[in-house]
Amino acid sequence: MELYLPTFHKTKDIFLEFRPTKAIRAQAERQDRELRERIANAPRTRVGTGSAAKRHRLLGEAWIERANQWAELIQRENHFNFIKMHYLNHFVQHVRRFGSVQMYSTDIGELAHKDQIKEGYRRSNKNEAARQILA
Repeated sequence: MELYLPTFHKTKDIFLEFRPTKAIRAQAERQDRELRERIANAPRTRVGTGSAAKRHRLLGEAWIERANQWAELIQRENHFNFIKMHYLNHFVQHVRRFGSVQMYSTDIGELAHKDQIKEGYRRSNKNEAARQILA
C-alpha cells in the first residue's frame, strides 16, 4: 500500500472529470449556456459573414473555448481532499501497530455463514430450507 498510494496521488487527476457533483455539473451547464448565448448574440459581422471555412473555424474555436472552460471548472472544483482519502495514509501504520483492521476482517462473517447457514441446511429436509433455517 505504501508503494501504490504515492502513485495514486500522482495520477488521480485523470479521475477528476468523471466525478463531478450535481452542483458542479449544474454550474458547468450554466456556464456553457452563457457562452452559447454569447456566441449566438455575437455581431453578425463576426460569424455571419465571410467564407464557410472562416465560419467553421470560428465555431470550432468557440467549441474549444467551451471545452476548455468545462475542463477548467472541473479541475478547479473537483478534488480528492476528503477524509477517506486522508485515512489511507494512516492504514499502514495502524496495521503494523495493531494488526488487521477488525471491521474489514471476513473471519466472523465466514464462520457465521458456515455455522448458521450450512449446518442449518444440512439438518433441514431440503423442503423450504430457508424457512427451516431461519425458524
